[in-house]
Amino acid sequence: MAQQEDVFKKIVSHAKEYGFVFQSSEIYDGLAAVYDYGQNGVELKNNIKRYWWDAMTLLHENIVGIDSAIFMHPTIWKASGHVDAFNDPLIDNRDSKKRYRADVLIEEELAKIDDKIEKEVAKARKRFGESFDEALFRQTNPRVAEQVEKRQKLHERFANAMNDNNLEELRQIIIDCEIACPVSGTRNWTEVRQFNLMFRTEMGSTADGAMTVYLRPETAQGIFVNYLNVQKTGRMRLPFGIAQIGKAFRNEIVARQFIFRMREFEQMEMQFFVRPGQELQWFEFWKQWRLKWHKALGLGDSKYRYHDHDKLAHYANAATDIEFEMPFGFKEVEGIHSRTNFDLSQHEKFSGKNIKYFDPELNESYTPYVIETSIGVDRMFLSVLCSSYEEQKLEGGDTRVVLHLPAALAPVKCAVMPLVKKDGLPEKAREIVDDLKFDFATRYDEKDSIGKRYRRQDAVGTPFCITVDHQTLEDGTVTLRERDSMEQTRVNVADLHKLIHDRVSLTSLLRKLA
Repeated sequence: MAQQEDVFKKIVSHAKEYGFVFQSSEIYDGLAAVYDYGQNGVELKNNIKRYWWDAMTLLHENIVGIDSAIFMHPTIWKASGHVDAFNDPLIDNRDSKKRYRADVLIEEELAKIDDKIEKEVAKARKRFGESFDEALFRQTNPRVAEQVEKRQKLHERFANAMNDNNLEELRQIIIDCEIACPVSGTRNWTEVRQFNLMFRTEMGSTADGAMTVYLRPETAQGIFVNYLNVQKTGRMRLPFGIAQIGKAFRNEIVARQFIFRMREFEQMEMQFFVRPGQELQWFEFWKQWRLKWHKALGLGDSKYRYHDHDKLAHYANAATDIEFEMPFGFKEVEGIHSRTNFDLSQHEKFSGKNIKYFDPELNESYTPYVIETSIGVDRMFLSVLCSSYEEQKLEGGDTRVVLHLPAALAPVKCAVMPLVKKDGLPEKAREIVDDLKFDFATRYDEKDSIGKRYRRQDAVGTPFCITVDHQTLEDGTVTLRERDSMEQTRVNVADLHKLIHDRVSLTSLLRKLA
C-alpha cells in the first residue's frame, strides 16, 4: 500500500510539472480542495467531456443535452431534500482537532479486513502454485473464514446504522472497532453530528431584499425542472434522456486525495425518463452500457467493478456504483440510480404546477420514472491519469516516464520536430504542422536533442512524434514514432493525416460502443 501511495505522490507531482493540474491560488498558499487545470489538463478534460457527450447525444437519438444555470430558485433545494437531508455524519478527534466523516472511517476499516483476506489468499496462491483452488481455499481456510465473518457482522451493523441514520450507533462502531485518528493516534472522539454540504449566498441588491440562494450541489435538478420544456419543444416521446455537463459545489469537510474529492467539481449527468414499471430494465441497460463506455478506453477491464449500494437514498429503488482501482483502492467514478418519480413529484408538489407527461400511446398523463447516470469529470480525469502513468526501464539502463493515455483523449495528438534547426528542416516541419493543425492538436518542437524531445512528449502522453530530416526534403517521407512501443517507421508526408486520424479520432472510440 505504501508503494502505491508513493506512486500516487509521483502522479500528483507529474500532473503539476507537465501542466495538467495546479493548486488553485498557489501564489497565495493555495485554497484547500480546489484545483486549476493547466494547458494539458484542460485539453485532456475537454476530450473526456467530448467523449461522454458524443457517446450520449450522437449514439442515442432519444437523448438531447441542456445547460442549466448554477443558481436556481431556493425552493428547488427544499423540494429535492437537499436543505433538510444533504448531510454528512462528521466526528472530531479531540486531540488532533481533525474532523472526519464517520462513514468513511468505518468503510476504511472494512477495507482493512478485505486486505487481510486478500493477503491470506495471495500467500496461499504463492505456496500452492498452479494447483491452488482459490474458491475452495476461501470457503475452508479458518483464518479467511474468521475475517469474512468479522466483515459481515461489521458490514451489517454499519448498513443498519446508515439506513436508520443512527449517529450514536456510528460512533459506537468506531469505538468498538478501536478506530484511531490517523493524525493523533488516539481514540478520543466527539459525538457524531450532521453537517449540511451546500454553499449558500445571497441574491439581491439590498440586505432587506436579499434572498438566500445556493450553489447547486448537483446538476440533476436543472434537468428535472426543465424536462417538460425539453419534451414539448423537442417533441420527445418516452423513453428519452437529457444530458448535461456542469459545475457543482459541495462544502466537503473531508476533501482529499488530490482531485478525487473537491469542493468545486464538474459532473456529467444524464437523466433518462421512462414509463413507471419499466425503470428496472432500463436501470440494467444503463448499468451495462456505462461500464462498456469505460472499458472502451482500454485502461484495463480488471480495474472496474460494480458496487451495489447498501443504503439506498430515500428516493431510489436501485443504485450501483462503477468503481475504478485507483492507487488508493477501488473508488467510485460513476453512479447509476433508479430515482423513481421522486424528484418530479416533489417539484410538482412544491411548485404547484402540473408537470405530468401525457403519453399518447396510453392516452393518459403520469409522472415518469427516472434512471440517472452520474459521473465526475475530475474523478474520470484522475482514473485516466493514474492508469496511464508508467516509469519504464529501457534497454541500456535508461528510463522514461510515459503517459499511456487513450489516443483519442491525449491533449496533444502529434508533435512535429525538425532533426536540426537548419538546412530548411524547420520550414518543412512548420509546413507539416500547418497542414495537420486543423484536425489535430499539433505541437512544433525544436529545442534540445531529439531524444529529450521524445521524452518530453512521452511525459504528456503524445501518441505520435513526426521527425523531419534531410531525407524528407529528398523523398517526402518522415519518421513516425509511436509513443507506447517507441517503434519508428518511415511514412509519406501525404499519408500522415490518415494514419494519425485512424488512431486518435473519437470516432474510433465511439464505434466500439455503436
